Amino acid sequence: MFGIGLPELIIILIVALLVVGPAKLPEVARSVGKTLGEFRRMADDVKETIEQEMAKEDEEKKEEPSGEKEEQKEEQKEEQKAAEAAGPEEPKKTGEEEEKQAGEVRKEGAGPDDQKTV
Repeated sequence: MFGIGLPELIIILIVALLVVGPAKLPEVARSVGKTLGEFRRMADDVKETIEQEMAKEDEEKKEEPSGEKEEQKEEQKEEQKAAEAAGPEEPKKTGEEEEKQAGEVRKEGAGPDDQKTV
């Protein structure tokens, strides 16, 4: 239990016999045994309570992500409905298409002063 071997236990019992006396030793041993039993029960109760609370938290954490996913799906559906109600939008351009269009604008806007001299 506490790393107490047989020799240490014998020494403890001899000291207890000398201090308490042979008449009261059984009485003291019973009360010490009861006290240790109560401490064990209390420790087990605390341990069990902690385990139960941790299990509840784990269950709540498992439930939260699925609830968030459902909320996100609902929000996406609402956004799609709003977009459909607003009307058709221009298709989004890729980065290459934007660069190409920007290059064409530069070429069109370039005047004789903007050209490089060789």
